[in-house]
Amino acid sequence: MTIHAPTSGSVARETLLAAFDALLQPALFKDHGPNGLQVEGRPRVHKVVSGVTASLALIDAAIEVGADALFVHHGLFWRGQDGRVTGWMKQRLARLLAHDINLFAYHLPLDAHPSLGNNAQLAQRLGVTLLDPAEGRFGDQSLGFLGQCASASAAQLADHVQAVLGRSVTLVGDVDRPMRRVALCTGGAQGYFEAAIAAGVDVFITGEISEPQAHYARESAVAYIACGHHASERYGAPAVAAHVADQLGIEHLFIDIPNPA
Repeated sequence: MTIHAPTSGSVARETLLAAFDALLQPALFKDHGPNGLQVEGRPRVHKVVSGVTASLALIDAAIEVGADALFVHHGLFWRGQDGRVTGWMKQRLARLLAHDINLFAYHLPLDAHPSLGNNAQLAQRLGVTLLDPAEGRFGDQSLGFLGQCASASAAQLADHVQAVLGRSVTLVGDVDRPMRRVALCTGGAQGYFEAAIAAGVDVFITGEISEPQAHYARESAVAYIACGHHASERYGAPAVAAHVADQLGIEHLFIDIPNPA
């Protein structure tokens, strides 16, 4: 899947960074890695490629289309990782540096943006009407979103999610429960399920499920829909990058690298 917004201008790298920071407010979050410019490339940017993860495949695809910058949700550097530049890290960095490509990465700030972030964009595609942020957030750092939908059952909603995302989902819990109040948090947010239950929802939609959540879903009768980490987070990066590219008059291209996770 690609989203292409052609323009012909260019901007300074610092201008692009300032625009991303102003929109996503990374200073407000305690994150698992650095947000913002992770790898410095050429000083001016005329084309930015967005994607979910700074994988070698995405980097190579960006090189092929002549990108000056990458904008991703999952960058290269994470708290607690091995700091040695070997193996996959060496390969990715070597490509970026050899081709002078800037890498911008925003993790939790990209999940949390109220209209362009992963949660909001997924909700929009699923037809979930989000509540006002003042009353419609839950979980650590208020990263979980609350909303409403009208599905006759959890099974019907799961079928809808599967059709929209184009991949199979995992449904656990009361499959016949009518769906009204929805909790949603993209990616690996299975740890937010207990907070979602406490928020009084009928269903929790996220990317992944771990062993404990299956039991919580059965015992609480709150439905749990796991729709894939990558699949649930395909929409925030292109939405933000397209918005900023349009604002600054530069070219944007979204490249989706398929991932079964």
